Amino acid sequence: MEISEAKTGVPYWQKVIVMLCMGWIAIWIYRSALTPLFPEIQQSIGIHSNAQMGLISSCYFFGYTGMQIPAGILVDKLGRKIVLIPGFLIFAAAAFLIAKSGTLMTIYIGSFIAGLGCGSYYGSAYSLSSECIPSERRGLSTAIINSGSAVGMGIGLIGSSLLVKSVGLPWQMMMYICSITILVMVLVFARGIKSSVKSEKVEEQAVEKKKEKIKISSLFNIHMIASYLLYFGTCYSYYMIVTWLPSFLQEERGFKGLAIGFSSALVAFAAIPGALFFSRLSDKFKEKKISFILFLELAAAGMLFLVVKSPNATLLLIGLILYGLLGKLAVEPIIISFIGDSASKENYGTTFGIFNFFGMSSSVLAPAITGMISDSTGSKIMGFYIAAAILVVTAIFFLIVNKKR
Repeated sequence: MEISEAKTGVPYWQKVIVMLCMGWIAIWIYRSALTPLFPEIQQSIGIHSNAQMGLISSCYFFGYTGMQIPAGILVDKLGRKIVLIPGFLIFAAAAFLIAKSGTLMTIYIGSFIAGLGCGSYYGSAYSLSSECIPSERRGLSTAIINSGSAVGMGIGLIGSSLLVKSVGLPWQMMMYICSITILVMVLVFARGIKSSVKSEKVEEQAVEKKKEKIKISSLFNIHMIASYLLYFGTCYSYYMIVTWLPSFLQEERGFKGLAIGFSSALVAFAAIPGALFFSRLSDKFKEKKISFILFLELAAAGMLFLVVKSPNATLLLIGLILYGLLGKLAVEPIIISFIGDSASKENYGTTFGIFNFFGMSSSVLAPAITGMISDSTGSKIMGFYIAAAILVVTAIFFLIVNKKR
């Protein structure tokens, strides 16, 4: 049964914002819960290298990334609920499998399956939001949706540090909590998302089919490619931080216990006001979206340098707060709004699937590459430098391609 708009008096597009925000919370509780627990996981499955532990995140993102384009196409053809709900059921089962794992290989398999299931979300979520939310409110609304990522990341990091490191519960408890949270979201989606029919008019479908080649080519014009690469750089730095910041703080900066989770969560919590503020500005000054994007990307790169160059914990925490305020979660709603303004409405699912495929492919590389750097040099600092450099290069390319817009 779907939630009746007449009964609640709340417009459907506002319900969509709340549901999609909750979906990101569930996803990010899972994504951030494991990384602070690598030492505890190794106590139960045996000691492994940083590269091998980083591969846990890479397996998840490999499955997640591989599902982006197929899921986006299926969303356009079959509808969101048909794709999203089975995907989240698989996601919940995978989290439960990880909790029951006794070997690193089983955790790899569970992480990969979790990525496949979770891969149904992005295309469904942003095709739904781009279609339902008024264009003049799209940037701010997307920021509110994306704030679920920050809230979920904070809950996952702090929850892991508190329940496992401080209280002493087994690390598997976090995966049980994730599995239950994901199942709750299945019920929310089943009840709250309206069943969508791709087109109500057969005549319109016939006309659009004739234009299909033009639409497909528009997915890979130079402006879209620049946006895809920009998102790659944005995600590379972010997922390097998400995966390895807790370990960096513990091993190279001397943070301990609950301080690790709270310090890492600063990135997430600082992102919420940054995302709301800059996305509101981008809605108000639509012609300045490219300028906002460039400023935020370069500022985020600068904050990565500040984090690793900080001589003391105070400056390091300031760098983390400013990275959260100016980084991925702040700039992502503006980029998504930029894509939504440019993409064909009939191909929203496919467009966002391709967009997120490029972005999330970096999340496969960043954990493993930084882990290998750490194994070979004994430090993760070079991983921060590489992430900042990628961010700068892709931002400049985006500016060059779009400077005449």
